[in-house]
Amino acid sequence: MKLGKIGYVILGALHADPGSGYDVKALVDRSTRYFWAASYGQIYPELRKLEEAGLIAGEDAATGGRARTVYRLTAAGEEELRGYLLSPDASCELRDEGLLKLFFADALDDVAATLEKVRAVRANHAEQLRQLEGIAATVKKATPTRQLVLEYGLGVHRWALAWCDDVERRLTGAEATDEGTL
Repeated sequence: MKLGKIGYVILGALHADPGSGYDVKALVDRSTRYFWAASYGQIYPELRKLEEAGLIAGEDAATGGRARTVYRLTAAGEEELRGYLLSPDASCELRDEGLLKLFFADALDDVAATLEKVRAVRANHAEQLRQLEGIAATVKKATPTRQLVLEYGLGVHRWALAWCDDVERRLTGAEATDEGTL
């Protein structure tokens, strides 16, 4: 069975702690979504495929009359995850709708509207940075590699904010005041 990336997200999440589909989604929402999102609509079908392939095993763990299945990695799942982690890295794909709109903003033929696109991109990065800083402030125990990825995210959004500030200065004709600004 050839796994999609969501399969590896699930294997990675379950490696740390056995859990339900809801638990996997919660982990994604507070961590990997900043660079690799996954929806319930992707997670639950993939859980079934992974179980059918023998990479995870589910156990009924109903709570309060509510059906709940807790999954754990099998030895084959551990081996599959390890093989994925040791395989050569794939390409990096950035999907940013704000940048897509900015890329085509010359079709607006309106500097004010283009500035609004830059400001929207800036606001998005400011919010993402705020969220990551909140995570950084509350994380009590992060593995070294998770800490490194968090630092990467913080750095990317800080750089993007500086880039947006510089773009806004250039579009308005204001002089950059910081040396080394792009």
